[in-house]
Amino acid sequence: MQVFAKALGAALLSVGFLAVVAPTAGGAAAPPGAAWTWGANSYGELGTGGTASRPAPAEVDLDDVVDLHGGREHVVALRADGTVWTWGSNQHGQLGIGGSANRSTPVQVAGLSGIVAVETGHNHSMALGADGSVWSWGFNSDGQLGDGTTTLRRTPVKVSGLTNAVDIAGGRDMAYAIRADGTVVGWGRNDEGQLGDGTTVRRLTPVRVGALTEVVDVAGGRDHGLAVRSDGSVWSWGSNDYAQLGLGDAGAATDRLAPQQVVATGMVEVIAGAHHSYARDADGQVWSWGRNYRANLGDGTTTQRTRPVRVTGVSDAVSIASGRDHGIAVLADGRVRAWGENGAGQLGDGTTTDRTQAVVVPGVSGASKAGGGEPPTRWCSWVARIPIQTPTPTRIRIRMRARRWRTSAPRVRTPTPNGRRSRCQRLCSRGTGWC
Repeated sequence: MQVFAKALGAALLSVGFLAVVAPTAGGAAAPPGAAWTWGANSYGELGTGGTASRPAPAEVDLDDVVDLHGGREHVVALRADGTVWTWGSNQHGQLGIGGSANRSTPVQVAGLSGIVAVETGHNHSMALGADGSVWSWGFNSDGQLGDGTTTLRRTPVKVSGLTNAVDIAGGRDMAYAIRADGTVVGWGRNDEGQLGDGTTVRRLTPVRVGALTEVVDVAGGRDHGLAVRSDGSVWSWGSNDYAQLGLGDAGAATDRLAPQQVVATGMVEVIAGAHHSYARDADGQVWSWGRNYRANLGDGTTTQRTRPVRVTGVSDAVSIASGRDHGIAVLADGRVRAWGENGAGQLGDGTTTDRTQAVVVPGVSGASKAGGGEPPTRWCSWVARIPIQTPTPTRIRIRMRARRWRTSAPRVRTPTPNGRRSRCQRLCSRGTGWC
């Protein structure tokens, strides 16, 4: 999949997702928020019943999807009514439904309502409430659930002490949240500086990530983190074994325990793969850096890059995503392009040939949101058609990756009662969403 998505592994390491509102090949119109998947399916992660792999997109029986993310072998989806649905592997309780039985079709996670965003790590899942609370469930060996323990949870629990979150992101065994004041907190695994708090001590509850402020986007890779500030600068921290931090060097000795600036300005979105990173700029260009042995970077080579390079064949992108070793971009015209590893057909082009440059995913139109899962999801991809301007805009439509696309939204500069603009208003003022 952020679809921030994300060996890492098997199965979802081989899936794709998308939701479209456009005529299908047969002429019928798909409903708003329809979810589509393709690729490997060992654990039912395609969500269409059974475990047979599929090289071409097919629709999941779940409508009104507004957010979708994949972990190593599972998927978490959010519907417009604020309910959360999951499918795929449940070995570690990552579906949040109790028990350990896998599910090959969507099942609702009980006890969650009023949710505005979902995320996944390797074998854990997250949900953001409209009230700023964060819920998590699944594997918890490094405290990645943030509940103060290392106890596996098969149903949702609240992240301790976090009440003002406006965005969330998952890494392999860590998690992040942007708070209403624009600062970032993280929790979970930290042996390579994944939490950016200046230490290598794992954290069972949230701690602040460096001194970052005015953050509008955050992403987690296998063992590194990324953030975009409101000034368009990109920051990175954590593991740098393969130059995934984009700071001009590589190797374990170059890990960073606190955020460092990668790009000074111009960026609006970041996505982290296993050992590589992507950033989308305000003009719709996509940039990449880090490991490139499977053509992850889409620059026409398989050469590792210590600094950002441009993804070839992508322009006017409105949403980007990463699997473990492949990338996806949705363009302004609703088409989808993909590049990188394709051993399980995760690029959706009908082949299993790796692509060093972006290729068109055939048969897909009207898309607006891309996904490839978090770093564990090596072989999956998805895109979603999420209406941006609705008759009665809600927080779901606004917050839910408002930064994932550019629109012709009016510039909003209305101050909040305390004289500061809200995060939504700041996003709108840059033309990245509707308020």
